[in-house]
Amino acid sequence: MSSTELPSAPAANVLPKVATVRVAEGERLRSVGLPGITLTVRSRPPAREGLPPALYVHGLGGSSQNWSALMELLEGEVDCEAVDLPGFGDSPPPDDGDYSITAHARAVIRYLDASDRGPVHLFGNSLGGAVTTRVAAVRPDLVRTLTLVSPALPELRVQRSAVPTALLSVPGVTSLFTRVTRQWSAEQRVRGVMHLCYGDPGRVTPEGFSNAVQEMERRLQLPYFWDAMTRSARGLVNAYTLGGQHALWRQAERVLAPTLLIYGGRDQLVGYRMRSRATRAFRDSRLLSLPEAGHVAMMEYPEVVARAFGELLAETEESDDGADAGAARRSAGGAGAAASGDGTVTENAGS
Repeated sequence: MSSTELPSAPAANVLPKVATVRVAEGERLRSVGLPGITLTVRSRPPAREGLPPALYVHGLGGSSQNWSALMELLEGEVDCEAVDLPGFGDSPPPDDGDYSITAHARAVIRYLDASDRGPVHLFGNSLGGAVTTRVAAVRPDLVRTLTLVSPALPELRVQRSAVPTALLSVPGVTSLFTRVTRQWSAEQRVRGVMHLCYGDPGRVTPEGFSNAVQEMERRLQLPYFWDAMTRSARGLVNAYTLGGQHALWRQAERVLAPTLLIYGGRDQLVGYRMRSRATRAFRDSRLLSLPEAGHVAMMEYPEVVARAFGELLAETEESDDGADAGAARRSAGGAGAAASGDGTVTENAGS
């Protein structure tokens, strides 16, 4: 094996026991076995029966816990589930060691197909934004709406503050970084992550910081932690170089689902300027700009994000009701009645 190659992650059945994952009040965790992967799914019981399903996908180095605050706010509007991507959160590594964007998208698709919950209101942050964009493009039948929080889509001019994260994809850098930071405490690591990801780290409560430190301590005990981080970062960088129909911006143009785009003005990982290109690429888009937010607006400003999604949900439900009424009229009145109706189509396209 070359010294620049990553070792294979150990088999799930020989992994050491580590502390249990935190489960907030009202949440549930379950493990779902699928071909080649095992996923941990976090959920909240819906406030009432019959709510439309939603699925949340986290970013690089994150987990389903990143969505807990938003899930609690939306439990009265959607049936919430958040997935830990393979190798992250409480999900073990994939059997084949594939952490590409395509592999992560395949994991989400496999879960949606197996659970038979689609079409869902699909959410993605950062890496999860790239993953869910691909899911929405290749399987439009599974996605009712798409909400992207600082999606990691290709940028020609990457922000300087994002370079260290991208460097994780370079062979040998992870080993060097782990040696250099061997003496860093979990508290130091968490503070670094929060200064990178939050527009204002002061918004993190003492309880939230303590929970993040506990989760960092747990993850550092996992022998595949850096492997999953490195391979996923490499998969994201590789996805940026793809051309043709597999290019992420080309796939964004293929997304049919109504899309809510959320960008933070203090985001150090995804350029705020990218919001303009995104609104042009996604054909049925609306934009929420948060000048004070960083990379994880759903954690910093969950109430604002929840309101924006609620507006999107109301809009799509109204559209669905109109479509159902139109279908009923056509069925009752035949072709002649359908032709005499109002044929206007309203589209909220990005500008």
